Amino acid sequence: MDVTYRYKARNKFGKPSNGQMTAVSDTEVASKLKEKELTPFLIEPVEQSLDIHFFDRFRRFKLSDVNAFTREFYTLTKAGLTILASLEVIGEQDRNPLLKKIVEGLIQNIQGGASVADSLARHPKIFSPLYTNMIRAGETSGRLEQILERLIFLGEAEEKLRMRVKSALRYPALVLIAILIAFLVITNFIIPKFAALFSKSGVALPLPTRILLGIHDAFSNHGWLIAVIAVAAVFFIARFLRTPSGKLLRDEVMLKLPVFGGLVLKADMSRFARIMALLMQSGIAALRALEIAEGSADNLVVARAINKIRVSVTEGTGMTQPMKESGIFPSSVVRMVRVGEETGKIDELLLRVSDYYDMQVEYTVSNLMVLIEPMLIVVLGGMVFLMALGMFLPMWNMISLFRR
Repeated sequence: MDVTYRYKARNKFGKPSNGQMTAVSDTEVASKLKEKELTPFLIEPVEQSLDIHFFDRFRRFKLSDVNAFTREFYTLTKAGLTILASLEVIGEQDRNPLLKKIVEGLIQNIQGGASVADSLARHPKIFSPLYTNMIRAGETSGRLEQILERLIFLGEAEEKLRMRVKSALRYPALVLIAILIAFLVITNFIIPKFAALFSKSGVALPLPTRILLGIHDAFSNHGWLIAVIAVAAVFFIARFLRTPSGKLLRDEVMLKLPVFGGLVLKADMSRFARIMALLMQSGIAALRALEIAEGSADNLVVARAINKIRVSVTEGTGMTQPMKESGIFPSSVVRMVRVGEETGKIDELLLRVSDYYDMQVEYTVSNLMVLIEPMLIVVLGGMVFLMALGMFLPMWNMISLFRR
């Protein structure tokens, strides 16, 4: 069954060419583009439109939903049900209406002659290229059950990491929100009353008090202007971050952040190593595995480093040298990949790399509160110190004046 794909490519002179093409798979699209002397750098299916209820459009399809679907699909196929029968059972259950519509579309596409992978590829915002390519490898090799089991492991590991990071950040976020609310209340309601009293006594207001009063005056006299500027700034920053240069800048800054930069890098290293190992164990060639890993990378800096590795492998140089030159991959990872290339057991060694970084990520997340506590204390201490000086310094000045 044909699928409509969106592509971006360049000709031999580097001129970009964008468009859509109907084909059985993305491989066929790439072949047709190469016949036209175009080099594709993006091929993705046009998302299939779903006839869903208006309010269901605002539902988010979370990673946990994808994991639940994969787990049930695996359980039913392992029990001996056919693919269509398994999807019908999943679709009949009372669950997310969006998932029911997607499953109904999958059944119709498969009945029409499409493969499971091509049917899933019609929903790129839900099923990633990694997911669909692993399913395609499972269909081709006849090992769909094993592939589903690996996808469960990969998806649940990622979901667990996200939940642990959110849990660790919940307390600092609540503390910062509470202190910010207290700061706004003191600045806008308490300090102005004290300022009126101090001005009548003729006491000169100290600098911290004048800073707090300046913040109060800014919000009182120019509140709407500040709100408009803030909304506009958020809008333009969000729009800039959607551009390639904005994403690159954001990801570069993310990797340089204290504590969080190391955590992001370790998580990306683990994800890259595990994806590569699972793809290669599933029978996918190293070049194709690198291409999928590049598309699955959350961080653009890491994705560009993987792209250099892929180019190097295409030229027959190998993975080790570009990994070393990127400055992103630690020396331990580079050494293990070198050993893997020499012994022909790169998938096994990449799994060990992934296990190692999983332990590092687990340790970092477990101690995240301890690691960010000094930064939190500095921020909170600075705000409390400013508020305390702003309130108590004028009182001490008044007391000194009365003693005279």
